[in-house]
Amino acid sequence: MSDKKAWLLGQQLLDVAAPNPLAERADEIRAELQNSTPERVALRTGAIYTPAGDTRGTFRLTLWDTEVLFAFPAFSATDAHNGAELNPFDQTMLLYYFHLSDGTPQSGTWIAFTELPDGKFYTQAFQGYTGQALLQTFGNDADGFAQAAEKLGGRRELFGNLAYSFQVLPRLALMVACWLGDEDFPASYRILFDAAAGHHLTTDACAILGSQLTQKIIQAK
Repeated sequence: MSDKKAWLLGQQLLDVAAPNPLAERADEIRAELQNSTPERVALRTGAIYTPAGDTRGTFRLTLWDTEVLFAFPAFSATDAHNGAELNPFDQTMLLYYFHLSDGTPQSGTWIAFTELPDGKFYTQAFQGYTGQALLQTFGNDADGFAQAAEKLGGRRELFGNLAYSFQVLPRLALMVACWLGDEDFPASYRILFDAAAGHHLTTDACAILGSQLTQKIIQAK
């Protein structure tokens, strides 16, 4: 993926009418999952599977802070509390996660986007629509940043001057870290990933999650 494509992925999240950048393989992935053993898929992904007969059932898991029901074999996702269908981005994100997750547990070690597979080739674009966007919004306003992160249910981490982690999927967490500025250096923000992220999603999908987290924090200000 080029820097330009990475930038476009981030920008598309700001426009609900934009095409889903992960949708190209969605039908193919869904067809492959329909031939899988649901109990094994649940073990890999950390979801809870409840069968409803021999050929169908439901996976239950949390995406961001929403409890989700992911139907088998249709692999369509709904909000567990109100039955509403998830938006196309989240539907496709779940398909990718269920397809790729190999069951690797979270490491507890945080890595930069550039350390993801092929991430170094478009890390500049990623930082532009994540870290730079957060900097423009919060600058040195540590209290404002903390309030927004905590409003979203972020967990305080001992990293940088201020950091919060978010459990996005059962086996995948992201963290947003802030380094406050002084008279010599400006403040900076970065989205980081658990080191096991590459075992559960493509780098493209991780870029979208980073953009989503950025927008959630900005909107929570």
